Amino acid sequence: MILNKRQLLGLSAGLAATATAGATTSPARARSGGAIKLGYSAWADAEFITKLAAKLIEDRLSTPVQLIQVDVAPLYQGLSRGDVDAMLMSWLPKTHADYWKRVENSVERLGTLYSGARLGWVVPKYVPESEVSSIADLAKPEVRSKLSGRIQGIEPGAGLTRLSKEAVEAYGLDYTLQESSEAAMLTTVDRAMRGDRWVVATAWSPHWMFGKYDLRYLADPKGALGGEEEVIALGRKDLGKDRPEVAAFLSRLNMPLDDLQSAMLVAQEDSYETAVAKYIEEHQRAVDGWFARS
Repeated sequence: MILNKRQLLGLSAGLAATATAGATTSPARARSGGAIKLGYSAWADAEFITKLAAKLIEDRLSTPVQLIQVDVAPLYQGLSRGDVDAMLMSWLPKTHADYWKRVENSVERLGTLYSGARLGWVVPKYVPESEVSSIADLAKPEVRSKLSGRIQGIEPGAGLTRLSKEAVEAYGLDYTLQESSEAAMLTTVDRAMRGDRWVVATAWSPHWMFGKYDLRYLADPKGALGGEEEVIALGRKDLGKDRPEVAAFLSRLNMPLDDLQSAMLVAQEDSYETAVAKYIEEHQRAVDGWFARS
């Protein structure tokens, strides 16, 4: 069932559902019975892990799932109001700190989905660490020359772009931050690496690019781009009481970042459905552990 924004004006959090799976019920406040509503934003990692969770809830717990795609701010609001049952994309302690402060007393913190999420700048691994190991090294004249004095960025409005501008200032770099798009950044990296040329680009983990390309982050001794984060599963208030099996599963759902990025690459090159099926088939022991009864 595909619902447009006008059809969802009655939903108290203003959620704009654009995709559903398993359930055909109309949106309503999350209840103790019926479909489980999983909310997510259109980020590759969030979409994969949410669709993985949906498939397993349906298959292992015989429970229908409705997927609701919406921007981050209304997603947090919808969770706090009980319009969605869970979200699997809360970046803490910093990236989503403002959202978390608004909802922490009205949601359940279920568990850590994966650790090591971060923002930063990357270079190909063939760029010698002896010459470029940190952002500070970009100030070297010979390094700047090889990089043409340019940092390949993404969208102007992105948080990573804002932080990257601040990093250029913090490190006193005579570089241009090329604002464009994620697609343009990936194209630039791809072309440079095909020719074994030096390139530096803004990036974040998890991302499928780390499964496709041999890249490494530059050290950020000033902490201008922030540190490592955890991605947390959050549930609406009383989810553990109302739907204990679902809450227990989401509390145990956890995967190494490398596994997630490999799965995201499969989704990028094929489909999320293929990536989910492949992951389940190749990680049966881990999946069984997520449903183990204590």
